[in-house]
This record gives sequence, structure tokens and C-alpha cells, in this order.
Amino acid sequence: MTRSAHKSDGLLDEVTVLSHRFGGDEFVKGGGGNCSGKDAHTLWIKPSGLALSDLKPADLVALDRAKLAKLYSAKAPRNATAREALVKEIMLDAVAPGSSGRPSVESPLHDSFHATFVLHLHPPLVGGMVCAADGKAACQELFPNALWMDYTDPGFTLCMSIRHAVADYTKAHGRQPSLVFHANHGLFVAANSSEKVSTLCHEVLDVLRGRYRQAGVSMELGFGEPAPQADIDKAIAQMSEVLGPQAEHVCVEAPFAVAQGPLTPDHIVYMKSHTLTAQPTPAAIARFVKAHGYMPRVIRCPAGVFAIGTSPRNAQLAMDLAQDGALVEQLTAAFGGVQYMTAAAQDFIDNWEVEAYRRQVSS
Repeated sequence: MTRSAHKSDGLLDEVTVLSHRFGGDEFVKGGGGNCSGKDAHTLWIKPSGLALSDLKPADLVALDRAKLAKLYSAKAPRNATAREALVKEIMLDAVAPGSSGRPSVESPLHDSFHATFVLHLHPPLVGGMVCAADGKAACQELFPNALWMDYTDPGFTLCMSIRHAVADYTKAHGRQPSLVFHANHGLFVAANSSEKVSTLCHEVLDVLRGRYRQAGVSMELGFGEPAPQADIDKAIAQMSEVLGPQAEHVCVEAPFAVAQGPLTPDHIVYMKSHTLTAQPTPAAIARFVKAHGYMPRVIRCPAGVFAIGTSPRNAQLAMDLAQDGALVEQLTAAFGGVQYMTAAAQDFIDNWEVEAYRRQVSS
């Protein structure tokens, strides 16, 4: 084996360890988040839809950075569907021989950082700031050396926006940022060692914990008293009658205050943008479908909070994201209250083929 091969094996091991270290529920849900490592010629990144906690070195998709760089000078179509199709084509062409899996749509974004390692996470503690009305001002106060990005549609648009913002930051500071906070999305951390990435992540979370304590905002999601089993059974029977196979599997939790709108792309992917907050009668579900154009994935009624799905896995993911969203919305109180994604941003995620693929893989 050559020396370079040994080096890349070690780098892949480090990416895997970093992914496992930050693959728990405290940091990401489902197939969310991402991790990558690179050398001068190759970028290795988690494939789309795979959970960070499940990653193995052999799973990482290797991309030729020279071929990937064609994206940065590509003349992107105005039409979103055509634009993302072009991005997918260029990225697939950049996949190195012998590598398998679909490269993450974030690949060119990770490639835009000079740092060896890039980690992308969605901790609720971060969500409380990036999904808040005063999040940008708070970020500038708490993390003065970080780069804040207003919400931008994921994919090529976000990649190019961050590339330009990083270039401007570099001109002003003489170096690239190590921390990027993206509104209604999450956190990117970049460093030349996996240990430095870990240190930066924990420092961010420690600062945010301090602010929540100072603001008197609980970092634990509150639950009400569980309902009688008869009430729970009645609600499930109503759901099954109206929703049929879509409610084949149901997760139930004691009542909690579900989020009232779309917070991040991951919340839309796994639990949709809106929840039904009513007894799941045929009339209530019909009104919900008329208002939103889809069946509810999460229902809150006096008997508790119910997440439904066609498999145990996607029902549980919906519940996980419902609790995550509830906690994020609770935490935004420390930063001026919640700021939901716009209708246009929501529509982009709902209709984006990349997210449909990620949802399918994760379910």
C-alpha cells in the first residue's frame, strides 16, 4: 500500500470517529447533518440519507475535487429543477472510480472550505438561535468571529452563497471562518483536525447553554400528564379510519407543545411543515388537508401527541423531529421568539428531489 493510501485511510477513520461522536440525538436527527474530510485532490463525504451514527469508512463517497470544481463556474439555469439536475449530474461525474453511494448535495459546500474537516450539525441548542427572530444579532454578540448566513435554499444556491460569503470574510479577516451559522438550518464547523472540530462544537454549545440559563429558558422539553389508555386508543382508531395505510404505524407521547410552523428543512422532510392540533376526526383532517395540501404526519390532541407513518422507522422519525421542533421553538424565547421558514422556502423543500431521496433512504 502506498503512503498516500495509508494517509487517506487514516483520514477516513477520523471522519468516521467524528461522525459517531456527533451522531447522537443531541446533535442531529435521522439522516440529517454531515461530515467530510479532504486532501488536495479528493473530498470524502457522507452519502445522502445515511445517519452519521451509522457511518463506516467504506460508506464515504470519494469525489474528485477538480471535477467537483466545475460547479463553481457552471452557468446554472434559473429554473430550480433544472439547476439542481445540473448539480446532481456534475457531482455524480465527480464520484471517484470504485466509490459508491449518492454524494451529499452539500459536497461542493464542504469543498469550499480549505479546512481538512467540515462538520454540519443541527443541535436544538443551536436551532434555538438560528430559528429565532433576533438570532443574527445574538450570533454577532455571542460568536463575533463566526459567519452568519441568512436562510438560503439548500443545494447549489446555498453552496454559492456560502462560497461568496466565505471569500468576503477571508478578505476582511485574512482567514476563512471556522464557524458558519445558517438561519433556520444549523451549524457548520471547519478545522484542520478532528479534535479542533470537536472543541469548537462543544464551545458553541457551552456558550448557548449559558445564554439559555441567563434567559431563564429551560433546555428540557416539558410534557403533560399521559392520557388514559382508552382516550389514546380512541384517537388511534380515528386516525386509522381516516388515514388508512398512511397511519399503519403510530408513535404516541404524553402532550407537549408542538411547533406551530416549519423551522428547518429536516423538520419539513420528516414531519412536514404543519401539525394537526385537534381531535383527529374526519372533518378536522379534511380541513387540514384543504389548508395544507397533505395528510398530517403529527397530530396533537387531548390524548397526547401522535406521529404516524407507513413504517415504524418513519413514524419514529416524525416523532423525533416533532419533539426536536418543540424544543427548538421553546428555546427561541431566549432570542426574541420564533421565526419560521417562509412559504417559498417551505415549497422548495417540499418539492426538492434531493430531500425526497433522503427521506426514502432514512425511512
